[in-house]
Order: sequence, then C-alpha cells, then structure tokens
Amino acid sequence: MNFKLLAGILLICSRDTIFTLCLNPKRLGAKPGIIAAFHSWMKTQAIHPHAHCLVSGGALNEAGEWAPVKGLYLFPFEAARDIFRGKMNDALKKAFEKGELVLPPDMSSQQFINLLNKLGRKKWNVKILKKYRHGNGVATYLARYLRGGPISNYRIKKVTETHVVFDCGREKLKLMTLPIDEFIERFLYHVPPPHAVLVRSYGLYAQTKKDNLNIARRALGQDRVGFPRKVIWQDVIKKTAPDKTICPTCGKPLIVTRVIPPFCRETKINSPPGTHGMIICGLH
Repeated sequence: MNFKLLAGILLICSRDTIFTLCLNPKRLGAKPGIIAAFHSWMKTQAIHPHAHCLVSGGALNEAGEWAPVKGLYLFPFEAARDIFRGKMNDALKKAFEKGELVLPPDMSSQQFINLLNKLGRKKWNVKILKKYRHGNGVATYLARYLRGGPISNYRIKKVTETHVVFDCGREKLKLMTLPIDEFIERFLYHVPPPHAVLVRSYGLYAQTKKDNLNIARRALGQDRVGFPRKVIWQDVIKKTAPDKTICPTCGKPLIVTRVIPPFCRETKINSPPGTHGMIICGLH
C-alpha cells in the first residue's frame, strides 16, 4: 500500500544525503552524478528495502572545473549514516502528518511516533564502497541486478507439488526450502505497482543537466554523451524470426496500425479473447 511512497522517500533521502556531504567545500563543493535504484528484496526473498547509489568520482564546480573525489572514499561512513537517518525520520513524519502514509491496522499514531523515536536512537546501516576505476563495470553490474528481478530462474533448483527449493547463498551454494504459497507470497511482495519509478538519475546524470555532463566529460578527455538508436520491434524480430516481419500474402513489411490495450477497469475496455495488449499490424 505504501510501496511507491516509501520507495520515493528512500531514494530522495539517499540523494539528499549524498548531496549534503558532497556540497561541503572540504569534499567536492558540488553535486556529483547519481544513479539510484530501489530494491526491496534479499536473497531469501524476504522484505529488505534499500537503495543502491552509483556516484560519479567527482563533480563540476561553480567555475566549470572538474573536482575529483579526494581519497578512496566519497565521505565518512558515520556522517552519511547520521544524516541519512535524520532525513528518513523527518520525511516519514511529514508523510504521516500529511496523511500520505497508511499505518498497519494494529498500529496507533502514538505507536508510530514512538517507533520513529526509537529508530532515531539506533545506528543505521549505510555501506560506502571504495572508489572504483572502471565505471562501466559497476553500471553493468547494477543493470544486470535490476533486469534479473528478485530471483533468477537458475537459482530455483527444484519445484515440487508443495515446495520450492532455491539458492539463497552469495558466494557459495545455500539451499532454502519454502512452501509454494509462501514463496509466491514473498515474490509478490517485490512486484512494484504501476508507474513506480524505481531507478532515478540526479545531479550530473539528471536529464536536465546534459550540458554540464558534457563539460565534465570534456574535462576528463571523454566524448560527448551518446544515445543509442531507438530499437523498433521489427529489428528485434529480424534477429530471431526474420520471416515474421513480412506479410505472407503480399511480401511487404508489416507495420503497426493499432495497439489493443489489456483490460482496463476504469474504462471498461476489454481486449479480444486470448489477447494481452495485442499489436495489430497492417501493410505499407
């Protein structure tokens, strides 16, 4: 129920923590580029909401010069932990006061405030990794992690009529067995609601900062930002089934003339039987 709200709060507070520390003149004195991704799972498929932030190794200062990160780490762990904790607590309180946050049925308003106060006295978990030389490798790792979802097929080792056995280990094989109902329930916890934006870009990587990003790239001896060519469905099909892009009757390439949406409760429009957002193709 609170999925989109809490995911947004977590990403924004992560961003603001990084910006707050990096804007310090003793560090970068400017905002770096951030690619932030929200994850809600751990290897056992249990709920474990957290954010991964891929941060550029420097920033563009007000003079238009590249300011690199000093040392192996972006900033001290303790400072990030305390600032992040304060921003999260404050954001949750404001969301509750505005009526945006829905509490569990068995939790009162005072119990929620007491919980936040208790969490505010604890040491939170913030992990900061060393500066990494090859940014492409980090970006590729994060992209694969996102694409794979909560669990990849190869990690599911056995499925019976009653149970699912899967690998929940990190570096070594570690099998976990769950009843099918519980496994499905855990998996469905991590299915985001429609239109939830769980990967965001900030600072130098924001959509509105392309000019600044190109200035930074030039200062580092890199080419301007390149954008891949938009892939159309015909290109994809040509690689796997090239004959399916041609009309079997006239031999001309097929084109999209209409997309039938799936069933929509709001508009009461339904697709024809057996279709799920079917694409209707016509001829040139």
